[in-house]
Amino acid sequence: MSKGFKLLRVEYIFSVIVPCLLCIYLNDYDLLSQLWILAGFGFYAITGNTLNDVIDKRDPNEKDTLERVKGYSSKEILTISIASFVLGTACFLNPIFINPIISVYLIITVLMVIVYCLFKYLVVINQIILGVSHIFLPWFIVKINAGDILLNIFPNISLNEWLILLMVTSIAITGQMLHEMIDGDSLSKLSPKASRLVIWISSVLSIAITIITIIVTGFIIFFPVIVFPVGMMYIFRHPRANLLGRSSLKDVGIILGNLFMVFIIILILAS
Repeated sequence: MSKGFKLLRVEYIFSVIVPCLLCIYLNDYDLLSQLWILAGFGFYAITGNTLNDVIDKRDPNEKDTLERVKGYSSKEILTISIASFVLGTACFLNPIFINPIISVYLIITVLMVIVYCLFKYLVVINQIILGVSHIFLPWFIVKINAGDILLNIFPNISLNEWLILLMVTSIAITGQMLHEMIDGDSLSKLSPKASRLVIWISSVLSIAITIITIIVTGFIIFFPVIVFPVGMMYIFRHPRANLLGRSSLKDVGIILGNLFMVFIIILILAS
């Protein structure tokens, strides 16, 4: 297999596919009817990954990125990004034809991802942008594609869904903070004590939201996700200034995210 496939970073696709799958599972939607949406977001994830690399390769401190893109020019990587975007957009055409309002949500999603890639140095704000663009908006689009909408504009979301959305988003944001510490992005610019405090606050909130969500919704099957924020609190049980470049920790998080995606797929197929 060509080493160029590393540029796609398909292992990160779970970050945008998991919210779609969760929405499908909780609402008992037909998986096949959402296939175009899942495929579209898969291509868009590759678009975001490659666009991010084009931006990051200009930074000499981005060692992982520089190693991955070694031998490739920005134009070559950007070609992959554009191609993925075109393919992803093609996947969304049929859903947009049926529900034109999807195009509005897609445009917002794309713009937010671009803003994130350009302004990753914004502490906390960039995590919120990532959470909305990778979790909330894909969830909304799946619901609209299923025809579960209000006033032909807004997705019809129940209280249980809002709670699970908040739970998943809080955990994702907390995990992204560790990702940034390893990559040397925004949160790593703070002092070790300050970054530890931010991560502990985020982790405690994630645990609280998860417990409340499970109690209110009764979805005890999602209890294992609590290990993510608990693990973060353990990693940052004391201030850390030695995480830069610790790709093994990042790999563990990516593997766990993909395992959770497989778990959701099993839930859908078994329901």
